[in-house]
Amino acid sequence: MAPREKIVALAQKVARSRKKFTEEDPEYYALECVVTDEQADVALKMKIRVPVSPGNLSRECGKSLEDTERILRELLQIGVVEATREHGELEYTLPVFVPGIMEFMVMNVGQVEKFPQIARAFERLSLQPLKGATPMIPVGGGGLGMHVIPVEEAIPAESKTASYEQLSFWLKKYDDIAVGDCSCRITRRLMGEGCGHLEKDMCIVLGDLVEFAVSTGRARRITYDECLAILKKAEDNGLVHQITNIDGPDKIFGICNCCRCSCFGLRTSQFFNTPNTSRSNFVAKVNDANCVACGQCVEYCPANAVKLGQKIASKTPIVQLETILPDDHEWSEGMWNPNYRDSKVNVVPTGTAPCKVNCPAHIAVQGYVKLAALGRYKEALELIRKENPLPAVCGRICNRRCEFECTRGDIDQPIAIDDIKKFIADLELDPATRFVPEKMHDYGKRIAIVGSGPAGLSCAYYLALDGYDVTVFEKESRLGGMLTLGIPSFRLEKDVIEAEIDILKELGVKFKTEVEVGRQVTIPELRTEGFEGFYIAIGAQGGRKLGLEGEGAQGVLSGVEFLRNINQGVPVDMGGKVVVIGGGNVAVDVARAAVRTSASSVAMYCLESAGEMPASADELEEAVEEGIAIHHGWGPKRIIVEDGAVKGVEFKKCTAVFDADGRFAPQYREEETLTVQADRVLVSIGQSVIWGDLLVGLSVDLDRNGTAKADGLTYQTREADVFVGGDACTGPKFAIDAIAAGKQAAISLHRKVWPGQSLTIGRDRRVYTMLDKGSVVVDDYDHTPRQKPARRPGDAKAGFRDQRCSFTEEQLKKETERCLGCGVTIVDQNVCLGCGVCTTKCRFDAITLEKKFDGKMVAIENAVETVMTYAVERQQKIAERLERERAENG
Repeated sequence: MAPREKIVALAQKVARSRKKFTEEDPEYYALECVVTDEQADVALKMKIRVPVSPGNLSRECGKSLEDTERILRELLQIGVVEATREHGELEYTLPVFVPGIMEFMVMNVGQVEKFPQIARAFERLSLQPLKGATPMIPVGGGGLGMHVIPVEEAIPAESKTASYEQLSFWLKKYDDIAVGDCSCRITRRLMGEGCGHLEKDMCIVLGDLVEFAVSTGRARRITYDECLAILKKAEDNGLVHQITNIDGPDKIFGICNCCRCSCFGLRTSQFFNTPNTSRSNFVAKVNDANCVACGQCVEYCPANAVKLGQKIASKTPIVQLETILPDDHEWSEGMWNPNYRDSKVNVVPTGTAPCKVNCPAHIAVQGYVKLAALGRYKEALELIRKENPLPAVCGRICNRRCEFECTRGDIDQPIAIDDIKKFIADLELDPATRFVPEKMHDYGKRIAIVGSGPAGLSCAYYLALDGYDVTVFEKESRLGGMLTLGIPSFRLEKDVIEAEIDILKELGVKFKTEVEVGRQVTIPELRTEGFEGFYIAIGAQGGRKLGLEGEGAQGVLSGVEFLRNINQGVPVDMGGKVVVIGGGNVAVDVARAAVRTSASSVAMYCLESAGEMPASADELEEAVEEGIAIHHGWGPKRIIVEDGAVKGVEFKKCTAVFDADGRFAPQYREEETLTVQADRVLVSIGQSVIWGDLLVGLSVDLDRNGTAKADGLTYQTREADVFVGGDACTGPKFAIDAIAAGKQAAISLHRKVWPGQSLTIGRDRRVYTMLDKGSVVVDDYDHTPRQKPARRPGDAKAGFRDQRCSFTEEQLKKETERCLGCGVTIVDQNVCLGCGVCTTKCRFDAITLEKKFDGKMVAIENAVETVMTYAVERQQKIAERLERERAENG
């Protein structure tokens, strides 16, 4: 079918183009699906952006006033025209496509859902027409769409700021204010490209357009104070304010709260690498002395202009290159960044602080250490909880990868990061001092979590912050998973876990104990109850078997079962000689627990040498102090049994060997054996996942080791609404790994339960690079030795109480002063948009805005002249740069 001529003509008029549009052009198919020829006849008699009364227009198009008013109302509802009331008389205007017609058409949600080609057209028309022009657009945007306006509190008081650079100026200028849903996010949703930033109540409508937006159902009126609250909430969520920029310095009609991953206005600068098309007149700058590389500004920067880098001195000077700009370079398609939503970089190439890099949750270690040093303990706790909702637990059991790579450790001893965290997190143990964050949203959808270990609790916490209705199902009678049942109290007392869980309860998380999903209730049944997403985090609750002769004898027990019995209060008598097989942290816990259960002696046998044992050094030290003998290089050959009961273990000599992938691959000398007498044998060589009936009827695949297969970024299984994480996905790891996985699963579940949201688009891949410690130069530092927390008096073996004390405040102050402050934030001002969001996230007054440009807002009618004028200036800048380079190169 040939294109409809009147729609082609209308498309040409609005686009200000002579192109003969076809069915393939967005200008055409956006209008063709909803505009009749009769409506096109009326619109064609209108002038672009010139208000006209129905009376004048009726005479112009030769229709009755009644018919003209009817058609204008129809066009108004469609979104092809806008209406304003000047001096009491209603007038209609034919806008440009973007910003204008396309946003209005999309904000008619019923219409765009019926005709999704409108959304596709908006996506195209907010990008295609600017391809050739973007390098020539000056700061201020050239009157071609939207531009950033800073968070007002971030604007320096001393800067000479134009009134139109301040949000308060615009909000006070207009008495009538409304809020509507975001047209960009609606479009992304309909295209299946949503980023998790939802569309509801995101765009502020101002002035003359409020009546039109409200009367057509596109917006609702709000008060000035309600508007301020919406803008503040946007800032809290890291969203960027942009204002319309097609009417010059005296008028706007909208304030949008935008994100890098959905907004078409921001896309222009990010896709084409042309910051001028979006930026304000300000840029961010960092005070290195104040900055502690917490990374909060990096997380929220919409232009990826802020990255983590190195503050500590280096033998090799660190050069941080600024991005080249089209202002003084020829620009081509090869310089674009079409994958900008998924190519965010958190760290400059030379790396940043090892503590943040090596923590699986990438906690802002340097940041909370500094806050603790300043005595701002509650703020420190809040910062930790950005990535770890179980800080009191981790302060006692974390395997401290941050400390292992701490730069200070190359000088004397690493910072006692975990003990600092423990001191801070002890605030959690007192209801009067604990930190309970405010919810960011109130989404309300029901989500089920199976398992109340660290992965499940972490996921529940972050979903609760977004206001989801979360229920955690736990098959045991006590909450906490392996934290409660798999770790003895001398390492993690149960009141610590309970205190952390109490915070989740205060956030509204529901817990159902003694409910085994798969038996008492199934996931399909939970779907019928209104649950829309599921996270399986059941941990690795079972002990692995040796597969040896005699393993089924009386007196042979898996280590995890032994610990579970102790933690559940089941009477345990280990009288006699106890042999523990295994060399990891769990094996050490098992051995130390056996010491406390009347064993006459406890000995550990492991395959690894002393330097290769996976157990942590401090735990091994404590085990030796408690009289546990550790024998290296022995692997079990058989369990010796008499009359059905264990009598001993025969071991064979083992030589530790690692394969090409670094995996432990022991070699045995069968001829060299050792027989050891034993009354009890506790096997602790690993853990396994016990699925029961949980996965019956679900499309969840398992790996050969019994863990669930899931996407490495999103944790989604083949069953689309089922996600899995923690040890049930990765195999046995540490609590902090499970906690990190839980947060990522919460992000995925949030996206999954809302239509049209991608699980991956705009998602932080959380790739961090460590600085080169070999090049670090430390000339001056605090020589205070590492602080050691005291231990409670008495015999540690006499009971299960944790004998380890927390730091005193004096010790804390001394230890925090030992930090070398390795990391810093680096701003690439060439690409900074000057939104000021970074300043709202900084707790150290380390990042501020400064005025750098003097761009002006211009009307779209003057855009061509503005762009061409700047194009001439740009060519001169390019010529000057080339001349300088020739001179520098001789």
